[in-house]
Amino acid sequence: MPENKKTIMYVAVAVVLLLLAFITSPKKLTSEAFMDQGEPFFPDFVDPNEATTLEVIGYDETTASAAPFKVTFDGGRWTIPSHHDYPADGKDRLARTAAGVIGIKKDDFRSANVSDHEALGVIDPMDEAAGLTGRGQRVTIKGSGDQVLADFIIGNEVEPRDKFRFVRIPDQNRVYAARVDIDLSTRFEDWIETNLLDVRKYRVRKVLIKDYSINERTRSVDRRDELTLTNEDNKWKANRMPSGRVVDSTKMQGMLTALEELKIVGVRPKPAGLTASLTEASETQKVAQSDLFSLQSKGYFFSRDGQLLSNEGEMQAFTKDGVKYTLRFGEVAYGTGEALTAGADSTQDESGPAENRYLFVTAEFDASMLGKKPTPPTDKSYEKKPDSTWTDEDRANRLKQDAYAKWGRDMENGKTTAAELNARFAKWYYVISAESYDNLRVTRSEMVVKPEAEEG
Repeated sequence: MPENKKTIMYVAVAVVLLLLAFITSPKKLTSEAFMDQGEPFFPDFVDPNEATTLEVIGYDETTASAAPFKVTFDGGRWTIPSHHDYPADGKDRLARTAAGVIGIKKDDFRSANVSDHEALGVIDPMDEAAGLTGRGQRVTIKGSGDQVLADFIIGNEVEPRDKFRFVRIPDQNRVYAARVDIDLSTRFEDWIETNLLDVRKYRVRKVLIKDYSINERTRSVDRRDELTLTNEDNKWKANRMPSGRVVDSTKMQGMLTALEELKIVGVRPKPAGLTASLTEASETQKVAQSDLFSLQSKGYFFSRDGQLLSNEGEMQAFTKDGVKYTLRFGEVAYGTGEALTAGADSTQDESGPAENRYLFVTAEFDASMLGKKPTPPTDKSYEKKPDSTWTDEDRANRLKQDAYAKWGRDMENGKTTAAELNARFAKWYYVISAESYDNLRVTRSEMVVKPEAEEG
């Protein structure tokens, strides 16, 4: 074979081998796959205070359904739509969450294959075509006008990297490992004002526990006991307390702490007509038949003389500021999850957990808690004198005027506080835990005891 033909053939073979090697050699991901690595997911979202809505959608595998939770700013207030627009204490929490979302970056590219989504846990919980497993949490933050500021799906943890999760943007296949250090609580109690009564135990001066039951058919009341506990010179005493008995200080403090720290686990809206009647001066106003049914379903009834009573008795707490709280303990509240926190089910499953109870709260002003009205001075001539020339009588008159003025301010503040509290309570039936109920519903035999030195 001529040399030039051999050379051409060798060159051709070499080219073919080179092409085969290029085609069959393992491929490395091109730099294009990593071109956005390290960039923020939402570069246009820079101000956390723009956020007005947070929605977190999880997936409940037991019911095979999406589980949404939303907090939004609407009508000048923060509310939780899934819980009858109950007021949310959400501005600061939402701002912190939004700030955390702003800081999420595409730290490491992991996959662009749809087949990997289940293993990474980034399937959209709203995807009706997907299976039960592999679904993540979809988080959407919006601003005014429903402008989407951020929308992403958080998947499984990235082992062994602390606080790293797999993250995907809906409608995109690419999945990243990203540091996600945000609080995405969907617990109702985490988004509301935790101090329901807005009371401090050291300001409580009197507690009245009414132990009675109701015959629901005849509306007759079996009044068993009324225990009155009064703080006198920082020492608690009970009415009709036998000689040689004392109020159990530990039990008393436990009850006051339960009152101060009373937390709700659920809410139900009262009918509008009932709410309106409760914000009036008298809570014994006539209410519609439908409102009566609402009350009765929660364990509340009007007696023959028009008093609102509860089938598990009631408790009244009086503060030094003149606010009188009345807590009426009603029927057992069944259920778990949103059925408990929001009454999602129209009917109660009485075979379910019965660990919670309805609570009906009202507030009013009681001027007697402020003490006797001071007598103002009849002589105010001191007002026209330099204080350096005041006589003892002038100084005494000034003290009288100060006491009288303070009493007047306390009266107005007490009335205002009680009215504001009652307006808030009037809209809702609350649900409290069995533990809270047990700590508040003490009996005389539990509270009035022998001194410790005599026991044993």
